Amino acid sequence: MENLRIYGDAPFTIAVIHGGPGAPGTMAPLARELSKKYGVIEPMQTAASIEGQLEELKAAIECKSNYPVVLIGHSWGAWLSYIFASMYPSLVKKLVLVGCGSFEEKYLTSMNNKRENRLTEEENKRVGELFKLLNDPQRKKDAFCEFGKLMTKADSFAPISLDDEGLDFQPEVFQNCMREVNQLRKSGELLDYGKKVECPIIAIHGEYDSHSFEGVEEPLSKLIKDFKFHLLKDCGHSPWNEVYAKEQFYNILYNELK
Repeated sequence: MENLRIYGDAPFTIAVIHGGPGAPGTMAPLARELSKKYGVIEPMQTAASIEGQLEELKAAIECKSNYPVVLIGHSWGAWLSYIFASMYPSLVKKLVLVGCGSFEEKYLTSMNNKRENRLTEEENKRVGELFKLLNDPQRKKDAFCEFGKLMTKADSFAPISLDDEGLDFQPEVFQNCMREVNQLRKSGELLDYGKKVECPIIAIHGEYDSHSFEGVEEPLSKLIKDFKFHLLKDCGHSPWNEVYAKEQFYNILYNELK
């Protein structure tokens, strides 16, 4: 798997950061669209630690972009971009968080309840089985893939496509990075990274997204001085892949990129 893809022509002023963690390639549709007007890089995170992924991202931006860049992070990638902007403020001129996870642990119950209510009884049973299979070295990759598809179903309102264009599934990356970030969130350190972010932050969130928008809007609006929040109706976790929200999403994004 290649560790970076380039779209459009120089200068490369935008970096799109995929989710997962451990689901590289899923930002390709967004990168292709933005490359009609901008040069875009799509780094792939392969390290099984937050520190390792930050180092990968730093190397990609320093070597391949015309920094400082606009960082557009989706889901896990939004968290990673948030931490990155705190640690390397000179490399980031604007931060866009799309479908970001909640910054405080108290919102987890809401997310889990939404997902459970949107899946059938049989699907919820399967989710429990898949969690166990993630500990099986021989079956964890297939289990991670199937788990991701079930979560995509629960997190989507009216998806345009069921293919997220992921290049690979990396269960070890998912397990290790989520373990780390959950500890950071529990301790409050995750949110506190924002105290060192110097650039504007824009959050774009689907109202139907299982990741509670309140868990992004409420804490960041109190912490970040230059913060904007956009809530999209009839929209799930990936706005560019939503029938009713795609146009509005791109209108907001292009306006923020001007």
